[in-house]
Amino acid sequence: MEDVFHSCCAGLDIHQKVIVACVLRSTEGKKRPEKAFGSFETTTRGLFELSDWLASYEVTHISMESTGVYWKCVWRILQNQFELQLANPRHIKNIPGKKTDMKDAEWIARLTRLGVVPTSFVPPEPIQELRDLTRYRKHLVEDLNREKNRGHMVLQNAGIKLTSVMKDIYGKSGRALLYVLIENKTIAESLILKSVYTTLRRKVPQLMDALEGFMNPHYRKMLALHLTQIECLEKQIQEVEETINDYLTPYEEYVERLEEIPGINRRTAAVVLAEIGIDMSVFPTSGHLASWAGASPGNNQSAGKTRSKRVRKGNSYLKKVLAQGALAVSKGKKNRIQAFFFRVRRNAGHKKAVVATVHLLLRIIYRMLSDQSRYKELGETYLQNRENPLTATH
Repeated sequence: MEDVFHSCCAGLDIHQKVIVACVLRSTEGKKRPEKAFGSFETTTRGLFELSDWLASYEVTHISMESTGVYWKCVWRILQNQFELQLANPRHIKNIPGKKTDMKDAEWIARLTRLGVVPTSFVPPEPIQELRDLTRYRKHLVEDLNREKNRGHMVLQNAGIKLTSVMKDIYGKSGRALLYVLIENKTIAESLILKSVYTTLRRKVPQLMDALEGFMNPHYRKMLALHLTQIECLEKQIQEVEETINDYLTPYEEYVERLEEIPGINRRTAAVVLAEIGIDMSVFPTSGHLASWAGASPGNNQSAGKTRSKRVRKGNSYLKKVLAQGALAVSKGKKNRIQAFFFRVRRNAGHKKAVVATVHLLLRIIYRMLSDQSRYKELGETYLQNRENPLTATH
């Protein structure tokens, strides 16, 4: 006989326009639970009707799939009245051949009734808002890089070779020269000297050669459009960063602690807090956090053979920003994390060293947020001393 964890629960199959709900309620003297189905619109009015309908059956626990962003409004309206669980669709996939909205909702309700729904992490609302901002900043930065590459392509098509002389053509000196090209001014040494700064003033002859090309009206217009878009994106990024700083005000203490870890700056700390929050009780161990982020090796064995140990996808936003931190550590000052990175790289290669270092950073972050402790640098010889206790200093 099945062990029932929740005597009255519901499963929701959420779509863009409609929600199909199934309620399972245990009754005395009957082995099988009573079923009730309902279909509701995803408008605000429809969601409140869903809430009243579930309350009429005295539902206590509800599970739903994390379908795109459609679950968020449902969660917001139901969270104060019911115990909610969000599940990855891959973890509660229905039996093949039984694919209808009503059967999907019933399947989710059955899994909820037995208490076998793997729950996904849903942070509190302030953290969700911070997450929206940090993710949007990432997308804006990616858009900015793409727009800069498009501007670079225009210059190459026009025979302008500024990138051969200067590293950043979108810096103060580079932009001044780009506007010289856009405004179709006559290239002269005196004009270049007025436009460039620092050591570039010694490269006037090379800049004169690099600016010779085929800047016809079409290329000037294209370059002007790209430069306008670049400046617009930079302004948006600055505005988003200011908003993120406002959201970080209540979490300044946590930001300061995270910044003590090598490889983590303020921007990285903001992403870490936005993705995992400050309450580590939602992750039973640091290993669960690393697995959720996609920084743990796969566990795939069959017939005594170990198959691929490739890491899962996990949280790409968190994993990517910590991977950048791991690379920064490898090029910075000597410390325990850097020593760990080079040790793994020597034995397993560069990519695995990055993932292993991300795993280490997550374990350190988990410990610091769980214990409300600060980072303690153990030194670059920490691993050697741990392997050889007799050589460790006391």
